[in-house]
Amino acid sequence: MAEALRIVTIVGARPQFIKAAAVSRAISAHNRDPKNLPTLDEIIIHTGQHYDENMSRIFFDELQIPEPARNLGVGSDSHGRQTAAMLEAIECILLEEKPDWVLIYGDTNSTLAGAIAASKLHIPVAHVEAGLRSFNRRMPEEINRILADRVSSLLLCPTRTASKNLADEGITDGVRETGDVMYDSVLFNTALAERRSRILSELSLAPKSFALATVHRAENTDDPDRMNGILNAFARIDLPIVLPLHPRTRQLIGRRIDELSETIRVIEPVGYLDMLVLEKNARVILTDSGGIQKEAYFFNVPCVTMRDETEWVELIEIGANRLAGSCPDRILAAYQWAVDPSPGAVDRSPVDASHVLYGDGHAGKRIVAAMIEFEAG
Repeated sequence: MAEALRIVTIVGARPQFIKAAAVSRAISAHNRDPKNLPTLDEIIIHTGQHYDENMSRIFFDELQIPEPARNLGVGSDSHGRQTAAMLEAIECILLEEKPDWVLIYGDTNSTLAGAIAASKLHIPVAHVEAGLRSFNRRMPEEINRILADRVSSLLLCPTRTASKNLADEGITDGVRETGDVMYDSVLFNTALAERRSRILSELSLAPKSFALATVHRAENTDDPDRMNGILNAFARIDLPIVLPLHPRTRQLIGRRIDELSETIRVIEPVGYLDMLVLEKNARVILTDSGGIQKEAYFFNVPCVTMRDETEWVELIEIGANRLAGSCPDRILAAYQWAVDPSPGAVDRSPVDASHVLYGDGHAGKRIVAAMIEFEAG
């Protein structure tokens, strides 16, 4: 085995920064012990898929991720043009760096571009969050997941369900159940967030006095009927709603959001630490984000998912989350379930409990070990 393994990590969107931070910490911990061989040399490529300062730079600063070696600055575009630009740039870097592994995360266009570039150059791909399926191929994320899994040598599954999905598709080689790196990140960062964040005082919010909402998926923001349904539901919710909103989404919604200013408090996108504090202190979370569904569960906060399906089916099965789509009545019914304090409500495990669903907080360490073991043959 080589004395050092070169790993190119490819990230481009906020959730990937959070996931990559957990693995980067595990790489650093591995390298600090001189008995651990091989050492690991990580080179981070930031595609620039999220190019807004609040969506990118702040996450690298807060999460103490090593400075990216390259920032491709691709920015927003159609799926084809964005992926093509990333693919061309990543290929050039891989030819120059000659890594032993390319490490990809999740289901974005950055994920797909990294997977294709590496596999065409016969560089092994390790896919964190392999095996997730919504079974809705109208979602671009679903296509990205499926294609990335097909060319990966290591399929690093966060849950038992994910590994079963792969087995059902005939994929068993290279599959490892590692637990979820987002759970690693929440465990590591929550105390830091509570010390540093001033978001509650800045917004004059008392704990459990507000609903937290996020809306960003194209299936909602690009569909006027779905977006109107969500906003109509928000107008009928009897708690103040805090809505961190990306400028692109605000532009798509237009004047409709201003009409609801008494109901919805729109704020600029916030950093990861502020978001953790908002999530932990919300009475209910309404979201179309995959990661926030899990973070709600980690914080014992009921979640209403404004989608027609979810990759995180375990949360639906145990009753910690409800799917509501974009229908106002369904969203209101799910909201009432979430805030109902009646006896018999599902006991959702708090963040410091042992999580059978998502591992024990050491997924990053298992991912590092899996790459080393695979390389050793």
